[in-house]
Order: sequence, then structure tokens, then C-alpha cells
Amino acid sequence: MRIAVEGCAHGELDIIYETIQEMEKADGKKIDLLICCGDFQSTRNLSDLNCMAVPDKYKDMCTFYKYYSGEKVAPVLTLFIGGNHEASNYLQELPYGGWVAPNIYYFGYASVVTVGGIRIAGLSGIFKGQHWMQGHYEKPPYTENTIRSVYHIRNLEIFRLKQLTGNIDIFLSHDWPAGITKYGDENILLKGKPFFKNDIENNMLGSPPSMELLEYHHPSYWFSAHLHCKFAALVPEKGGTRVTKFLALDKCLPKRKFLQIFELEHNPNLPLTLHYDLEWLTILYLTNHLLSVKSGIHYMPGQYGNTRWTFIPTIEEKAKVLKKFNCNLQIPLNFTQTAKPYNPNALDGISEPPQLLINNQTTQFCNILGIDDPSVLLQLMNNAKECKSNESMMETSCEQISSSNEISISFEEDNVLSSTFNGTLSDSSFNHTSPLNLSPKSNSEEQELEACSTKEADGSLNNLSPLANSDCTNDSNNHVIQIEPNCKKFKRRNYSIYSNTL
Repeated sequence: MRIAVEGCAHGELDIIYETIQEMEKADGKKIDLLICCGDFQSTRNLSDLNCMAVPDKYKDMCTFYKYYSGEKVAPVLTLFIGGNHEASNYLQELPYGGWVAPNIYYFGYASVVTVGGIRIAGLSGIFKGQHWMQGHYEKPPYTENTIRSVYHIRNLEIFRLKQLTGNIDIFLSHDWPAGITKYGDENILLKGKPFFKNDIENNMLGSPPSMELLEYHHPSYWFSAHLHCKFAALVPEKGGTRVTKFLALDKCLPKRKFLQIFELEHNPNLPLTLHYDLEWLTILYLTNHLLSVKSGIHYMPGQYGNTRWTFIPTIEEKAKVLKKFNCNLQIPLNFTQTAKPYNPNALDGISEPPQLLINNQTTQFCNILGIDDPSVLLQLMNNAKECKSNESMMETSCEQISSSNEISISFEEDNVLSSTFNGTLSDSSFNHTSPLNLSPKSNSEEQELEACSTKEADGSLNNLSPLANSDCTNDSNNHVIQIEPNCKKFKRRNYSIYSNTL
């Protein structure tokens, strides 16, 4: 498989695709996959442009909107992670990943996918210590603070990525892993970027969590961008035989080193289509109860607590998740527009205020897997606050309320996101007595997983119905209420009130 890796795209899709096509003509070889390492700038319209944390002089629509509107179609399958210059309101619709345009796939906060059997993991955003342990609380319209904190990585995503086992072929991060420069030629780097010197000497250049992941997994390749220069390094495994080939690339500008082509051997029996990674799906499912949409400090489980603290999936757990997807892990081509695309010929040029939207791709994914959409939780919390405010006003204006007409509902924020959820792991099919969850393997479940894996490899199954095999139920308004043992559960009385705007 021939793969093109792009540094910072900065919305210049036309230039990137034209460059790829010229390279294909030059050597007569087709490029199968394009990977972008952040600052993709998937701006659909002027409203998206205003959700980017950049000075006004850099707010340029560029060319992504053409691919979103359907005017153009990406000529090569394109994958990208988020950086620190993004249309955050749009990407927030797809926290677990999804299509931002036909043939252009976003990884979400973090994700793992496969193409032709090649396993690719990605982490969006950059590291900032002050937001590292917070939940995903930001929502449009953003403030001067949240327009930046929204793209800061959280400990939840790192915790989830550390549950992965097996080999990772490619890992993507926007900022560089901390300390990576000592594994390459620092002198050449400093000739081009002398102002990096103080940060390198003080060990402040790069992301500590990313280096932790690199040393934990030692993927074959690690690609980054962010610092607008090309830099290569080799990171050997301590006490092992693996070596990670690191490469950072520049931004898309003339005479800059922003694109690299390399070949990676793949399984020739598998189609070059995008698939979910089963282990990652199972990790998302098992750790759904750790999701937070609050701004307070949010800790991950530790080995000295009384609850499960490691979530490396077992054979039984993966079989359960694979069954939810009807043994078909191919990512559905279910892109739909959620906002009006930019029209360069429009006379008014007025941008609508950004708002928090629910994307149908995320809804389908969450319903099948049985997990929560952070945007839905944010809407519910916002509605709860509004209800509490209205209740307070009613109590002030009304002298008394007949007890026969009282409604027994709590509008406290914690009731919406804590006490109205039941996060207990009580499913008898899981063994929660051991922190490693090493329950005896069931022969029938292991055979089912093997059979499903065979069908998945053959690609012989049809695409999923959006709600197929999801352990969920629907209320009278067709809102899915999760009833999985490790998923948060809404009290029906509260859900029907808080979800009236969804």
C-alpha cells in the first residue's frame, strides 16, 4: 500500500490532492491512502470559520467546503486527526470519528481503524496541562477560553489508548512526543528553528502523554505536524527489538516539506476500505462510564481502588461487541450534511451563530455500541440548567403550588449527569471480580468470535441497520435510552423532559 502523509493541511485540499496526482503521474504508481496530521481546517461555512482559534487575518475559507458541498470529491481515501486550528464546532459533532465529507474521515478525540489490515491509531488535539484532567465540557458558541481548551487532549483518551494490545502500524498525533528530538539530529533542527533551543533544554517541547504512548506501544511509524518543519527520529524499544520511525512534516506551502510518500505491506486479501478496530470498540464500550462532560478534575481508575481499573478486553467482551455490529466492522458510508455549505457567490456573507449539533453518524454509532454521545449529554445538562432557572422563577412568582400538581423532578446538574445514571457493571457475562478480567474462556463465545472474524475478513455481510443488535430501548419519542450494564442510564421521567430539543 502506498501512503501519503501530510503535515498541517490548513484547509488547502486542492493543493494537496493536486500534488498527489502530480506525484502519481511522475512515477506511474497510485497512492492508496492520504493521512493528515492535524490543522485540517474542515470549515464548511463562515460560522465554522469563526470557531477556529486563529487571528482574523488567518480566517480563510480555503477549499474544504467544496468537498463538503459535493462540488468536488476527494480522489483518495483521506484520514485526519484534529490539531489546534480546527473548525471545532464541526469536529465536536464526531467525538468517536466519522466522515466530514465523502471519502474524508476524521478520527474523533482518539480512535483506531484499519485499512487493508494496517492498524492506524490517532490522537487529536495538543497537550496543555491545565485541561488534561477535565471532561469534554466545551460547546459552541465558544468563549475566548473554550475555543482553545476544546482541542486540548484529555486523560480519558490516553487512558483508553493505553488499553490497546497488539501491534500498531501507524500512530498519529498533532504535537510531537516530548523528548523526541534527542532521538534525531537536534543540530540540524536548531539550524532551521533556533527558537526551539530553550524548550528542548527545559524538556518543554512536545507532549508527555504522546511520548508515554510511544514508549508503551512502540508503533512501527509515528507521524506528527504542528511545529512546521520536517524532522525524523528513530526511537528504540528499551530492552526490546522494536524501533519506532518518527517523522514530523511541515505545513502545506510552496517549497516546504509537507508531504511524504512511503509503502507499507498490507494484506492483499483484504480490500482497501476503512474498518473499525474491534479491540478499540470494546474499550470504548467498557469505559463509557468514565466519560465526563464537566469542567472539574476527572480521575481515571487506579489499581488501588475497589473498582475495575484496567480495561484490556477479553475474548468474551470482544465477541459481545462484534455481535452488536453483526460481525461487520466496515465503517458505513453514512455522511450527511449538518450545516449549509459556504457559497462564494452569495452576496450577504452572513454567518449564523454556531450551535451544538447532534450528528446522525454519531447517533448511529452510539446506538449500536451502546455508549453516550458527549454532545447529547451537554444538551441534557444545558436543558437541566434552564429548567432549574425556570423553576426558580416560578417559585418566586407563585405564592403556592398545589401538592397534587407537584412534579417530582430534580434539576440539579449532578442529577442529570450522576445520580440519574446507573454506571454499575452488573452484566453476568463479564467477570468483574478480577482487575484484569481474566475469566475462563467460553468455547462457544470463542468459536462465535472466530466465525465472525472470518465473515468480517471475507466482507460477506451486508451493512448494518443503525440499531441492529444494540442493547437499547426506545421511548415513545424514539429517543434511545441505553440499558447496557456499564452505560449510564437516564431515569425515563427526566429523559423525556430534558431531551425535548434533541
